[in-house]
Amino acid sequence: MAMIPSFFGNRRSSIFDPFSLDVWDPFKDFPFPSSFTTHTPETSAFANTRIDWKETPEAHVFKADLPGLKKEEVKVEVEDDRLLRISGERKTEKEDKNDTWHRVERSSGKFSRRFRLPENVKMDQVKASMENGVLTVTVPKVEVKNPDVKAIEISG
Repeated sequence: MAMIPSFFGNRRSSIFDPFSLDVWDPFKDFPFPSSFTTHTPETSAFANTRIDWKETPEAHVFKADLPGLKKEEVKVEVEDDRLLRISGERKTEKEDKNDTWHRVERSSGKFSRRFRLPENVKMDQVKASMENGVLTVTVPKVEVKNPDVKAIEISG
């Protein structure tokens, strides 16, 4: 597994783990109320959800690795002003009082990512699919028609 060192102390985090809880909080050790900080462990689970965005000649394609999530736990929404929102939630696993946990590394919580799309997209034709934990959102582009060029003969 590829590991990279953190710039903020001795912590290490996997660059391929979209559910990593190792998000640096600059206010963690300050005496502020907990509601004053930028995130909590419950909501930071997906703070690092990585989404690739590529542009092809036909469309803008977004891919998000969401292992363990079902399509019912993910929402893809578009807003009038060309805003694409991908969000979801992984619920916490129910605890049984008779279970003894030795390690908890899988995280739970909500995530939300928003992308401002360019003007050349067809917002009414957005498609989304999910296969093997990978969400793919395709936003078709408006076809750019090359102008018809007509040569004009010069008289004289």
